[in-house]
Formats: sequence, structure tokens, C-alpha cells
Amino acid sequence: MMDLSNLKPAEGSVKKRKRIARGIGSGKGRTATRGLKGQKQRSGYSRTIGFEGGQMPIHRRLPKFGFRNINRVEYKAINIDILEKLAKEKSLTSIDVQTLWEAGYIQKSDLVKILANGELTSKIEVKAHAFSASAIKAIENAGGKAEKI
Repeated sequence: MMDLSNLKPAEGSVKKRKRIARGIGSGKGRTATRGLKGQKQRSGYSRTIGFEGGQMPIHRRLPKFGFRNINRVEYKAINIDILEKLAKEKSLTSIDVQTLWEAGYIQKSDLVKILANGELTSKIEVKAHAFSASAIKAIENAGGKAEKI
């Protein structure tokens, strides 16, 4: 008969915790699983990231290279075929950064650059942070207007 008084976990599902440094008779006494002598056996030991036992670490052996321009401006590229698709789906005459964000094409903080990949047939007014020259030409050829924010 099964009741709350004789419930126990499944066989092998619960393991006993390893109690180290509790005397020689435990089998885990004396060195307490830390091995013999040396820096790693002492209390308070912590190795720094990239430590190679005193050998010069690889991040110091290899030379520095490259350059990262702190003034670089990153734009999220949006092609005019996406503008066309958005204008058709939602029957829009004006598309701005807010519209693109609501449609899920960009993040709130993204700067947007419109590029000329694809066909544009709708007459739409586009407001963005930057445009390629061919994108401006394509928007204006379709009867629309490209405005920089």
C-alpha cells in the first residue's frame, strides 16, 4: 500500500554530497582532493584569465593589429523594395523611421540608410537619416520625395 509515509525517490536519482576535508577515515581528508603542494593547493588561490604557468601568455606574445574608428556611424540598410512592399501592404504614401520600426525592420535606436536595391513603383515620401544617390533617383523617378532627417 502506498501513502505519504513510505514515499521515497527513485533508485539512483539522489546522490550523497561529497564531504571533503573531514578526516583521514573519510578517504577525502589530508589533502582534501587538492593534490600535493604548490600554488593551486593553497587557500586563496585564483588564477588570472590567460595565465599560462608563468610562460608569457599568448595575448602578450602576439602583436596588436587593426584599428577601430570611434567616429564611425553605423546605418541600418533598408532597400527600396522593402519600402515598396510596406507601402503596398499598408497602403502608405509616407514612410519614416517610426513606420519602419513599427513594421519590425529596425530597432528604435537605429539610424536608417535607404539603398536602391529593387523596384519602386509607388509614389511615396520617404524620411530617413541617409540615402544613396541611386535611391534618391529611384524614389524621385517614381514621383516620390526623399527627405533627410
